[in-house]
Amino acid sequence: MTGPTIAVHHVRAVLGGARRAGLDTVPLLQAAGIAPLLLGDDRARVAADRFARLVKELHRATDDEFLGLGPRPSRRGTFAMMGLACVGCPDLGTALERAVRFYGLFPGGPEMAVTMPRRNGEPRIPDRDDRDDRDIRDASPARPAEFSLLSDLRPYPEGTFLAESVLIIWHRLSSWLIGRHIPLSDVCFVHPAPAHAHEYELLFDCAVRFGAPRTAAVFDARWLAAPVVQDEAALAAMLRRAPADLLSRREYGTTFTERVRRTLAPALRSPGPARLPEAAEVAARLAVSPATLRRRLQAEGTSYQRLKDAVRRDAAISALAAGREPIAALAARLGFSEDTAFHRAFRRWTGTTPGAYRLRPGAPALPGQQS
Repeated sequence: MTGPTIAVHHVRAVLGGARRAGLDTVPLLQAAGIAPLLLGDDRARVAADRFARLVKELHRATDDEFLGLGPRPSRRGTFAMMGLACVGCPDLGTALERAVRFYGLFPGGPEMAVTMPRRNGEPRIPDRDDRDDRDIRDASPARPAEFSLLSDLRPYPEGTFLAESVLIIWHRLSSWLIGRHIPLSDVCFVHPAPAHAHEYELLFDCAVRFGAPRTAAVFDARWLAAPVVQDEAALAAMLRRAPADLLSRREYGTTFTERVRRTLAPALRSPGPARLPEAAEVAARLAVSPATLRRRLQAEGTSYQRLKDAVRRDAAISALAAGREPIAALAARLGFSEDTAFHRAFRRWTGTTPGAYRLRPGAPALPGQQS
């Protein structure tokens, strides 16, 4: 299966609470199918489904929905009860107000707010007048609203990771509640830019600023009028798949980067040797000139060659994590003429060998599967 991958920085960060609690993280990593040795290389990446499994293991081990990363624990089941409070709401704005009030009952957690600016610049809570019967796609002028994190988590270890995770989950929960992707126009964080800052525009699909006065995600206030379409049965199904559904990044195709990735990825799913299309072919499929494609990708901070490498890298990591395909066969399927070329490329992408990404670290190699 081809899918997105997660930078090892996030794996290290999510383990911080368990380490402070004195838990042995090696069995947790192994239960998630992540080789512990990967944590020592800054270039390493893991399959997104393995990261989701690690978060689930940490939920169980820490008995804390904040994974031990916050100032106080949040007992397991708190998020589910908040979801029950939201799915009965008529629209997203009401659901978010209820979620804010719900978490406000539990001291010590990340304090959130959903606000809209007044015309004089002062913030206010959206009220019923902001969520009238207009369709959110109408032509009335856009008005910004935002999820903002009121508590500064920087004094706590891994507090920046928790702040990032809170915004991601609130945004994706909101999209899930209304069954439609909510585009963000801007995301900002109080903490300074990390070394992996380039990852964040892909996570949020918008411009991301660091060292800002507040931590917030900005969107069009008209989405607050969108009706909640989920019910208790849908919530139960989502919770069974959690945290994968909320942590994974759905491909909505809203940027040229995503559109190119979605064009390239199917070529790597066939059993035979892959032939990724040239930039001119992809430009034709997207109905733009090759020059326009290069210019748009450059504006989004990437290039066609970088996207080809990323798609191959993510396909390789996902296949190796699944553990069913011999490395020689995988190399051929991804379009490499020989195993050694694949090994060199994989080490360049991740800093380690393909064997480090096997499903069960330390398991015997399959035929043709050498490290």
